[in-house]
Amino acid sequence: MFPIRRLLIVAVFVFGLVCLLRSSSPISTTASSPSKSEPSTTTWASSPAATELKTNSAKFGGRNSHTSQQTLVDISSKPLRDRLAYQFPYDLGSKFPAFIWQTWKFTPGQGEFDEGLRPAEATWSIKHPGFVHEVITDDVAVHLISHLYASIPEVVEAYNALPLPILKADFFRYLILLARGGIYSDIDTAALRSATEWIPEEVSRSTFGLVIGIEADPDREDWARWYSRRIQFCQWTIQSKPGHPILLETVAHITEETLKRRQNNHLGSLDKTVIEFTGPALWTDKIFDFFNNEKYFDMGTGNGNITWQNFTGMTVPKKVGDVIVLPITSFSPGVKQMGAGEDDDPMAFVKHEFVGSWKPESERHIGEK
Repeated sequence: MFPIRRLLIVAVFVFGLVCLLRSSSPISTTASSPSKSEPSTTTWASSPAATELKTNSAKFGGRNSHTSQQTLVDISSKPLRDRLAYQFPYDLGSKFPAFIWQTWKFTPGQGEFDEGLRPAEATWSIKHPGFVHEVITDDVAVHLISHLYASIPEVVEAYNALPLPILKADFFRYLILLARGGIYSDIDTAALRSATEWIPEEVSRSTFGLVIGIEADPDREDWARWYSRRIQFCQWTIQSKPGHPILLETVAHITEETLKRRQNNHLGSLDKTVIEFTGPALWTDKIFDFFNNEKYFDMGTGNGNITWQNFTGMTVPKKVGDVIVLPITSFSPGVKQMGAGEDDDPMAFVKHEFVGSWKPESERHIGEK
């Protein structure tokens, strides 16, 4: 009897969530931004070269569903990336959807929800009163991904094939942001400031579609002992418009690699390579691939490829094409290293508690000596 009741509850929840996603009109994150009379506490470098490395905005046009009619075509035989782009078109000029996505074993409304996580989880609703805030459980995530990616079955197949919960949690954040956009943030993060305040008003929301932060900038000789990349971008908090090319490429890569590993019976050996397979190392690589892709950037201008050296030691945001990169203080305040400021720093937006429940205790808070 109990399993049947549980399945009915999950089915009702998924149905309600699907109806919500279909009927909700995404709210611009500028709608509740601070009054223009209030001074902005986000400081941008005064030199354009310091905030925008290189860009060719004409290459970020995307398909605008508001101004053009889309012709129905059969895309079932198209390559994976083409089908993803068709299903989830990227419109740079669109608004950031007012969704906040988090995942956990239980929802805050269930008695089993970890009491230690409640204060942090609540900050996202408190700081974002006009947003739809959802904590998605593992059971619901399976049905939600199956619904959103029904037309691209290999993505659903790859998601279900991943053998570890942390792999699915990583994959889910890319999948939900690609399909619906908004903000994804780990359940052990606290919102210090509203996302409407992350970027100054004078920066048009129609000029960027992805907001990321630096996780690690280890300026030490032994950095490779603690981190996978010299500059590592954070994926515990990401803000995006639907369809962003970095998310598309990340989803395509994980899908293809997962199915290939399963075919070769190599999926069971991923426990020690989570960071490289779905985590911040892969995320960082895909971001740098995008920054140096001539499909999106005019590689004939600027000063060569964009590398970690363009971001090390930064204390103010930088805009690269349609991506805004926040300094380490923004999503990692109070870590007492790598130049990060404290929680009360004007650039501190999200506090990460580093619960790292998927890791053994010996591997948490690495590199903090």
